[in-house]
Amino acid sequence: MPAQDYDYGMIGLGTMGRNLVYNMCDHGYSVAGFDKDVEKVNELGKEAGGRKIFGASRLEDFIAALKSPKVIMLLVPAGKAVDAVIAELRPLLSKDDLIMDCGNSHFTDTDLRTAQLANEQMKFMGVGISGGEYGARYGPSIMPGGAKEAYERVAPMLKAVSAKVDNEPCVAWLGPGSAGHYVKMVHNGIEYGLMQLIGEAYQLLKECLDISNDDLHKVFSKWNEGRLRSYLIEITADIFVQNDDLTDNRLIDMILDRSKQNGTGQWTSESAMGLYLPIPVIDASVSARDLSALKDERVAAQKMLQWHRVVFRGNDSELIDWLENALYFSMITAYAQGMSLLLRASQEYKYDLKLAEVARIWRGGCIIRSALLEDIFSAYSDDPALANLMVNKELALKLEQCQDGFRLAIKIAVDTGVPIPAMMASVAYFDAYRSGWLPANLIQAQRDYFGAHTYERVDRKGIFHTQWDQKQQ
Repeated sequence: MPAQDYDYGMIGLGTMGRNLVYNMCDHGYSVAGFDKDVEKVNELGKEAGGRKIFGASRLEDFIAALKSPKVIMLLVPAGKAVDAVIAELRPLLSKDDLIMDCGNSHFTDTDLRTAQLANEQMKFMGVGISGGEYGARYGPSIMPGGAKEAYERVAPMLKAVSAKVDNEPCVAWLGPGSAGHYVKMVHNGIEYGLMQLIGEAYQLLKECLDISNDDLHKVFSKWNEGRLRSYLIEITADIFVQNDDLTDNRLIDMILDRSKQNGTGQWTSESAMGLYLPIPVIDASVSARDLSALKDERVAAQKMLQWHRVVFRGNDSELIDWLENALYFSMITAYAQGMSLLLRASQEYKYDLKLAEVARIWRGGCIIRSALLEDIFSAYSDDPALANLMVNKELALKLEQCQDGFRLAIKIAVDTGVPIPAMMASVAYFDAYRSGWLPANLIQAQRDYFGAHTYERVDRKGIFHTQWDQKQQ
């Protein structure tokens, strides 16, 4: 067994952890890996080749293999598993050792762990990583937070293993405390939104045009050559032509329409509600996954809740064009909501996030990478305090240009009974955000009527209450 010879330690040798180990080794770093599952340790050894990798199933052996001060990365499930690993590590670590939680931990847990380990003079970083299995192996987008001096200690390695766009590494120190995990959480919230929007376009095409999987592949492939170019559109095109290994059908038609979630979308919605900030596209997307889980209820309701469905008899190519407009429009609003949440959270939690940097490191490696992020990067480079992407001059013009097609697509969805909750939330958000007047005055009047909650006036400053002429209850 080697003694204090390895640059980094990795706890958790599942798909992500193991591929990140190989990525680090390919860039000249030696890594010791630990997992209680002996099979995973053995698999690491089999695939190591000539790389400088050491695998251990005993924590003491793993710790003994690391250079001091030690840097240990965690890729284990969020929640209790992270706390359990830290509890086992603490007696074995020393002053200035660094733990990097590279999983999807809730940002409040990251703040607590940072404070607890600081009391023992150990460093802790919350590091968001996006890119899936392929990204971990060949270059993810990396979102580190925590003490800046801790980041500088590992920055050369993170820059080496990250994705590159225009020869720039898709990694940047984002801010103190839980900044990295907060940004990753919002990244995942936007991801929920984009995936739901793409799913709604798929359903509208499938139900209105009775389109084949081959033609769906062609539509999404063409979209991926233009302004919708993105990782999610690209893989969607690929999905439609994947054959099923167990039948003669396409795989997409054999997958049950019941989607699952890991909680990060829900966390994004909860955080936004706590900060009193609207993110309706993301909220609708989380709810849509919850609704998809009610498969048995939906099948029963389909038989009972009948109505005379309108059949689409329009031009197929026009609907495809309108849907491209709808996707582009609603994707802008999804990013806008996520970025405005980051701005609000940065102010509330003192992250001092640079939103241009967030957009920059999302351009490569991550799941939500897209051509649109170049415009978002430019928008925040020009105005770091931009309140909402929709009021950036260039993006506002793009929203205006595709509005008509978007509204026509929505009308067809309503007429034909195809559910598009995220797209509807997108246009409602846009219309409400650009409305100089909303009916909130009536809501305030109602609140004051039944609960004496007071209101403000348009003609003078102050807080007012009226003794309403209430009817006898």
